[in-house]
Amino acid sequence: MRRNVAAVILLLGVPIVIVTGLFAPTPSLAKDSPAPIKVVIVTMFEAGADTGDRPGELQYWVERNHLDKVLPFPQGYHDLRTNGDGVLAVLTGMGTAKAAGSIMALGLDPRFDLRKAYWIVAGIAGVDPADASLGSAAWAEWVVDGDLGYEIDGREIPADWPTGFVPLGKSKPYEPPLTENRGEMYHLNGMLADWAFHLTEHVDLGDTPEMQKDRAVYTSANARRPPFVLRGDTISSSTFFSGVKMSEWANQWVNYHTGGKGNYVTTGMEDTGTLSSLQMLAKAGRVDWNRIMVLRTVSDYDQPPPGMTAAQNLARNAGRQYVGYVPALESAWRVGNAVVQEIATHWGKYAGKTADAAR
Repeated sequence: MRRNVAAVILLLGVPIVIVTGLFAPTPSLAKDSPAPIKVVIVTMFEAGADTGDRPGELQYWVERNHLDKVLPFPQGYHDLRTNGDGVLAVLTGMGTAKAAGSIMALGLDPRFDLRKAYWIVAGIAGVDPADASLGSAAWAEWVVDGDLGYEIDGREIPADWPTGFVPLGKSKPYEPPLTENRGEMYHLNGMLADWAFHLTEHVDLGDTPEMQKDRAVYTSANARRPPFVLRGDTISSSTFFSGVKMSEWANQWVNYHTGGKGNYVTTGMEDTGTLSSLQMLAKAGRVDWNRIMVLRTVSDYDQPPPGMTAAQNLARNAGRQYVGYVPALESAWRVGNAVVQEIATHWGKYAGKTADAAR
């Protein structure tokens, strides 16, 4: 039978070696045992090169943590970076789709053993000025999706509705009870978030004259504070939003989807995509859901100061680099790195137990 198949192939003019090669097992990317990873740093965008120019979310990690080894990652968005201390950094690309794809590709990569790895999502964000100021850093327990839902154009919203955004399966805003979670909400290990907060709450985040000037025009006491570390939850949406009404919606949306347990502080973009893949990988036993942390640091306020309209604020921000952009990148590294160093340096303490249980 095999000779007959070979004969047919030869009659077709196709070399046997090529055809059989198509059906051969794909060689493993990992010739040796998978490398055990202690910490994965998840960043979302880079402004240029990984080193030596205007920084994005990855650059300070590469330069300061000596992530000098570049690992090709053709199935992901950007090559991986690692060092000899078991720290691995991934750049997912902007948006939930790229984040989900990159994290799933990393989770399935046979070169790495991620079963005991801690994950730190470290990215910049907008903030509700009622909660924090430029350059501040917030550890989240709850991550809520700001895209999944129904929407009515703002010009057609019923007069008695607070928003035109309606939960899936409902007929009006914030209608109880909550339906089955389709990915609208992710609940992280709250005790681990507490551990990370207490470890980093006194980290010096620095300050700049530009941030001092920007925050002075806000009325909230928290908006006017120098940068600080806090506990605060995040909403992830693919659309950058600005304005008092949008901030009110974000607060109510997070409150609704967490049953009143979460408090909207920061607005990001990719976290629900990242967590969607990590949740699936956790179900497959490839990662530990209780070892995931989300850290968002503040580059801008989610609304204008008093006396400025949302449209004016949008126009102002669209044409400039946020005053808090570089300070937020600095805060992400300073706060996140305190956790990375604690875990990597004392791995014997944190490998067998999650950090919150080992304290």
